[in-house]
Amino acid sequence: MNMQDIMKLKNTTGAGVGDCKKALEECKGDFDKAIAFLREKGKATAAKKSDRIAAEGMVGVYSHFGKIGVIVEVNCETDFAAKSDQFQELVRNIAMQIAASNPLYLDETQVPVADLKKEQDVLRAKAKADKKPDAIVEKMVEGGTKKFYGEYCLVHQSYVKDPSKSIKDVVIEASAAIGEKIAIRRFVRFELGEGIEKKVENFADEVKKVTKG
Repeated sequence: MNMQDIMKLKNTTGAGVGDCKKALEECKGDFDKAIAFLREKGKATAAKKSDRIAAEGMVGVYSHFGKIGVIVEVNCETDFAAKSDQFQELVRNIAMQIAASNPLYLDETQVPVADLKKEQDVLRAKAKADKKPDAIVEKMVEGGTKKFYGEYCLVHQSYVKDPSKSIKDVVIEASAAIGEKIAIRRFVRFELGEGIEKKVENFADEVKKVTKG
């Protein structure tokens, strides 16, 4: 372990130098384990901040070549943090994520009960049609539900810039680095011509190419 490793971990996670050094020591120099260690620490830090009020922040606006538009509100605790480059970059990246991945809900609490039940009924019927035992059926439904959340709920989606992380992980890491509670409050996504019958173009794939570039 050397300073180069520590700085690489710092740049990857946004954690402090001291925390990165400790993580590498705890994980015996294993970089991937150190990232996981810091994420867990970030989760603990975020949990301590969960009862604090985040009423500042910013409304981010992103337009993808005039074809897709996103407005997202991300909150933090102070105006000082909201004006930081790190926070503003986070908001922009979240807006780009929404443009690219087209989530329908912020998190699982926003999924209508009827829609979730319909999805689970389909999963259950498919598993039973494959003559799976009841215990396996329910595990398949559970796994399918998790996959559904991962596809349609913003906080559970894989981050387009780093699929090893979820958006929830990205927010937790930013919260740990900035030292304030951060929360995505709401968003809206517009796609040019949405609802009008037209030639199909996959704008989401175009956005993903930009975000990975």
